Amino acid sequence: MRLHRRMTEIGDAALALREYACGTITGQHVLLAVRDNDEALLVERLSAHDAVPVRFRVGERMALTTTGVGLVLLANAPVEVQERAVRDFTPGDGGDAIHTAEDLRRSLAEVRRGDYAVARRADPRSPRTTAAAPVRGREDVVAALSVVAPTPKFDSAAYVPAVRATDRAISRQLQSTEAAR
Repeated sequence: MRLHRRMTEIGDAALALREYACGTITGQHVLLAVRDNDEALLVERLSAHDAVPVRFRVGERMALTTTGVGLVLLANAPVEVQERAVRDFTPGDGGDAIHTAEDLRRSLAEVRRGDYAVARRADPRSPRTTAAAPVRGREDVVAALSVVAPTPKFDSAAYVPAVRATDRAISRQLQSTEAAR
């Protein structure tokens, strides 16, 4: 029963993403991911036709420590999942600001405090920055939403509030749908 409920939540969140994300966040990639054990699973991707190319594909799995959606999901995961990620962390597993297990621990605390993550990747072919925020069901975080933009064009003052407003709208819709069931 729990798996069925979770899949329904994910489907509802993906539909809500299509409704809200296009009007709120334009010109870039918008991702929706869920945590599957120790990985993030990309369940939806909306991309503007002129957005910078990225390698993210629906159905792809990503490490929780390397992306904005992953950091949001990890920061809201059970403590044992967080501790395992910190314990097993090796240099190179994190975004540009996460070089050690202690950096990861601090980053997760910052994500929990601010309720969002900003992650930068200095990929020489495509430097990009992500702003991500949690999508909440009635009981817990069910997914993470992010916008991915080229680092030179990334404007935290614009993208972070847009992602947070969109995640709150999706969360409200998801919670009202759950309450109606």
